[in-house]
Formats: sequence, structure tokens, C-alpha cells
Amino acid sequence: MISRPPLPRPRGALSACLIDALTRDPHPLDGIPAPDGGPLDGEDFQLSLYVLYELHYRSFEGVDEAWEWQPSLMAVRAVLERSFEAALREAIPPEPEPVQDVPEYLTALLAQADGPSLSRFLETQADLDQFLEFVVHRSAYQLKEADPHSFAIARLSGRSKVALVEIQSDEYGGGRPERQHARLFADTMVALGLDPDYGGYLDRIPGVTLATVNLMTMFGIHRRLRGAIVGHLALLEMDSTQPNRRYGNALRRLGRGDATEFFDEHVEADAVHEAIAAHDLAGALAVDEPEVAPDIVFGARAMILLDARLAQHLLASWERGESSLLVALREPARSRGDLRPLSACGRWPRRP
Repeated sequence: MISRPPLPRPRGALSACLIDALTRDPHPLDGIPAPDGGPLDGEDFQLSLYVLYELHYRSFEGVDEAWEWQPSLMAVRAVLERSFEAALREAIPPEPEPVQDVPEYLTALLAQADGPSLSRFLETQADLDQFLEFVVHRSAYQLKEADPHSFAIARLSGRSKVALVEIQSDEYGGGRPERQHARLFADTMVALGLDPDYGGYLDRIPGVTLATVNLMTMFGIHRRLRGAIVGHLALLEMDSTQPNRRYGNALRRLGRGDATEFFDEHVEADAVHEAIAAHDLAGALAVDEPEVAPDIVFGARAMILLDARLAQHLLASWERGESSLLVALREPARSRGDLRPLSACGRWPRRP
């Protein structure tokens, strides 16, 4: 039986309202508070959106399945999504001219990307504690690797659909459950002495990291953003081989060559995926549906923006000699006995 993670600790008024509601029978919500913090990395905002999205993945321990499509939750999610997308579009100015050759543009986008190189720092300078923190950040996505992008399969057709399925087949192990990339990442966590349970570190992972995961889900579950999820995946695959080679090198430098299989697998697999993602997926979609080409560009640039913000957070935290997590790995997890402050939502009887 697949286990579900426990509900996380709230980080503000909105997440407290939602988490408290999810401990009860499904019911309409009223008196819903605004989220604390901004839409790009606010702790309350991003945790609230993450919790709502997780209802479409594994959900949480003790949460009634009927909450997944509860109308008032959908209304809250829509408000958060509009704010998140608007903030992204404001931070990413449109290209002055329409992009004519999407694969060429994505290649140039990677070459021109500036900002700190997290993978280079990990390869050459990071200590083991810093690398472990990096793995915990990555676990928010890698333990469900490929799932957000798989939402797009039903929204595509023709060449782009075939290309996406080809990529996803490899991500899911090519027919071998033990070779699923999410499983390989969990094995890496075990090898490094970390907890491989899905959602096991959610209370430690900051909003700047949750934003990178929420971005994929938002793009994946909305048909109108199918171009954005294709652009995101294309750039993710195109920018995978070199960083994963560096992560494997980092572990070998740190004497942990026993934990490199996940990263080494991506060096090999994504070297093949690069061309498929650029030409057969993104390029083909832009040709077959030119109206979505601007969103392919938007999805790729949004990924770069949020990944750069996350890299800056990690590197700045480590430069200050601080943990990049909300709760450092060496600190005990906080008690869940009093995790939920009184909610501003309308009250409803607790489930027995």
C-alpha cells in the first residue's frame, strides 16, 4: 500500500486554514484569509498552493479523498494560481520579437543564462552537509519525478505527444519499476542516510523550493498552459546532463561514490533526451500549434527564473554559514502536537 505523508506544519493564516479544514469532513469553506507573503516564494503562499496541488498526487494521511475536487478549495487554488502566474509574467518581460525557431532559442537561452552555478559549487566546494541539504531540496520534486509533466500527455497530439511519451517512458524506468527515476532518487537518499519517504522533509523545505515544484504542477494541469509545461520540460532535459555529471563528481569527491547512480543515470538518459525534448517535443509543438509558442518560451524562462532564485538562496545561506532549510537537518523535527493554530476559516466539526 502506498503511504501518504502527514499534513505539514502551517506557515501562516491561509495554510493554517486549509490544513485545519483537511482534518475534517469535506465541506464548503468561508472566511478564507489571504496568504501571508508574496507569490514567488512566500512561505504561506507556496505551502498553501503545494498542499492544494498534492491532493492531485498522493494527498495526505487522514485526508478524505473527496477534498480533491471540493469547489471552495478549487476557488482558493484559482486565486493563488492567478497571483502566481501574474507575478511570473511580470518578472519575465516578453521577447521583443516572436520566436521563430524554438529549439534554437532554447539552446541560446541556456547559453545566456547568468546567475550562480549551484552545480559547480557542489562539484568543487560543498561539504557533505551542504550536499545533503541540496538532496532534501531536490526531494520535493524528484520523489515524484516526471509526474507533473505527465499531466500534459492528454493535452498533446501527434509528434509532440509521441516525444513526451518517449521521454516519460525512460523517466518511469522503461518498464522496470526498480529503474524509475523517483525510485533511484529514493535509493540515493537511503545511501546518504536520509529519509526516502515521500513528503518526509516538507516541514523543512522553504517556499523558494516549493515554488519550483508548484510551477510544474500549475503548468501541467492546465490545458491552456500546455505550451509552458512543454517549454519547462524541454529546458529541464536540455540542462540536465552537465549538472548531473557535476553532482556525481561532487559525491565522488566527498567519498560517497556509492550514492551516484541516480545522477549517473541522468547523465546517460538525458544526453539522449536533449535532442528529443528540443526538436521533437518543443519544436514540433511550436510548428504544429504556433499559437502556443510564446508559452513554450514562457515556461522555459519561468523555470530559469525560479531555479536561479533557489540557487541564490542556497548559496547565500551557505555563505552566511546557515542552513538553507527551514529546519536544519541536524536539528530534530518539531513536534506535531500543536501544529495548527486557530484558523480563520469557517468552523466544521472534526472527524471522529
